[in-house]
Amino acid sequence: MEWRVAEAKNKLSEVLNRVNSEGPQGIRRRDEVYVVISLDEYRQLKGETETIKDWILNGPDLSDLHLERDRSPMREVGW
Repeated sequence: MEWRVAEAKNKLSEVLNRVNSEGPQGIRRRDEVYVVISLDEYRQLKGETETIKDWILNGPDLSDLHLERDRSPMREVGW
């Protein structure tokens, strides 16, 4: 959707809600149109998405996590 500047100023909350529900919103000022998008969409367009390496290296601290293997004998499987 495209908004005029005055209308977008008066209904800014609605413009932002529509960005979330409908996608990018255009705001026309004279002969130019400016586009309002979410920060996540902007980061994706800029190629600033988090890589799996970043997620692993900057993830939660797991130093207190104690993982132990179950050493009990395996159960018998009947054929």
